[in-house]
Amino acid sequence: MNEQSCGVETVFETTSGRVRGKGSSGGVTAVLGIPYAAAPFGALRFREPQPEPTWAGVQDCTAFGPIAPQSAELPGAPVWRPGGEDILSVNVWAPERADDGTLPVFFWIHGGAYTFGSSAQPDFDGTALARAGLVVVSCNYRVGFEGFGHVPGLPDNRGLLDQAAALRWVQDNIAAFGGDPGNVTVAGHSAGAGSVACLMVMKQTRGLFRRAIAHSVPSAFYAVELAAAVTERIAAEVGVAPSAEGLLSVPPEGLVAASDKVAARCGTDPVAAIHAFDPVIFQPVVDGEVLPADPLPALAAGAAREVELLVCHTLEEYWFLHAVGAVREVTTEAELADFAEALHLPARLVDGYRASMPDAPVFDRYLAMFGDAAFGEYTTRLAEHHASAGGRAYLARFARRREGVRPWHTADIPFAFGNLDAVGADFLIGGAPDDHDRALSHRMLRSWVGFAATGDPGWPAVTADNTPVRSWSVPGDHLGNDDTSDFRALWRGVGFDLERPGRTATTEERVGHEDGPAPARATRPS
Repeated sequence: MNEQSCGVETVFETTSGRVRGKGSSGGVTAVLGIPYAAAPFGALRFREPQPEPTWAGVQDCTAFGPIAPQSAELPGAPVWRPGGEDILSVNVWAPERADDGTLPVFFWIHGGAYTFGSSAQPDFDGTALARAGLVVVSCNYRVGFEGFGHVPGLPDNRGLLDQAAALRWVQDNIAAFGGDPGNVTVAGHSAGAGSVACLMVMKQTRGLFRRAIAHSVPSAFYAVELAAAVTERIAAEVGVAPSAEGLLSVPPEGLVAASDKVAARCGTDPVAAIHAFDPVIFQPVVDGEVLPADPLPALAAGAAREVELLVCHTLEEYWFLHAVGAVREVTTEAELADFAEALHLPARLVDGYRASMPDAPVFDRYLAMFGDAAFGEYTTRLAEHHASAGGRAYLARFARRREGVRPWHTADIPFAFGNLDAVGADFLIGGAPDDHDRALSHRMLRSWVGFAATGDPGWPAVTADNTPVRSWSVPGDHLGNDDTSDFRALWRGVGFDLERPGRTATTEERVGHEDGPAPARATRPS
């Protein structure tokens, strides 16, 4: 490893210059806020990421870098401030024993509805994974309008292009931190997992990673027409033309505020019907250039069969979104029917959930159906379609319960990172962890480490004929066959299609989903 030790500080050589990190008491060196691309503002705003200029001397990298423009203020994490423009940075956690450049690399992409979040969130700290034998990397990328807003004449999916640039940085630099550039696993949760699925089918990322981990993949992608409609409403909010010239005249904080207002009005003035129930207005755009296709049919066609895939989702995803006030209340059968119509879900699906949950109130059935539509079914199908196309895929579900706490969206992440005591984790997992929780965390962390190192998380892979699933729970886990799931049976024949008004899915886009109408892309906080 190309480094110099300076007391508890450590200096590493990168292609742009030397960086200084700081060691921890656990034998891990953290190098934080390393620029991987130039600041995407001024002449570079709304454009592809450009190389970071080189620097002389040693750059101090002992604190997280600035985060992308957003209005969110998350527990334990920094907030965005105007003027903090060097937002494209990576963080590295390297074990001190990483001295020969052969350790597996784990590259983490944060979630946040493609609208907020950062790599500095405490539950994403890479120390525990690094102690277990990985070189851990996380990145900041453009979110909200800066990263995913449609700007005529300029590239869509700038947030995805940022992630690809960070992965190229890993290829060029990770050996200096003890990592093997030929053994990279890209991983993410929610919007980060959706990003992982996109990266698997993008030409810009070919050869940049060997494996992928995706927890709670959103079934949400925009056609260009719908992304343009969102831009028109945001531009109208700030009184400019929906053109590159007009949008560039608005500072980032202005577009953040306008985007928040458009999202808040979605219940009464929806951009598309689904937004009346879930006001997330930014998604990856299937533009045919950066993102060639929805990842589900692309993986079914074998677009990334060389990449080994591990997916997981929680059993009751949407209860979390309800807990944080991010979904509309649905309490009557009529409202539930309106919800199903907005998602283009067939009536038989509504009837099936009623039959499978006979004693549950309408609201519980609504959240169960929404969670499966938004995350659970799409995540599971990614594994099944990848396996059917000749790829290697594994499936897990997070089922850990505690009195008064459901296995909801995001609860699995502190367990897998080994960060049950991180700031904010108590809300996600329902209080202080007990011994059973710590044992579960150890098992989940080891499955991530095993998969990143060898491609084997510790249970059988999905095949064209069988879908074995690891159920993470306390006091112990179990392995079952997904054919036994009543809810999976309800989804047979229900397709997923892009939310394109007046458009019918082609045979190629609906591969594997022959009967029943294709639902519009569900959108949700991630």
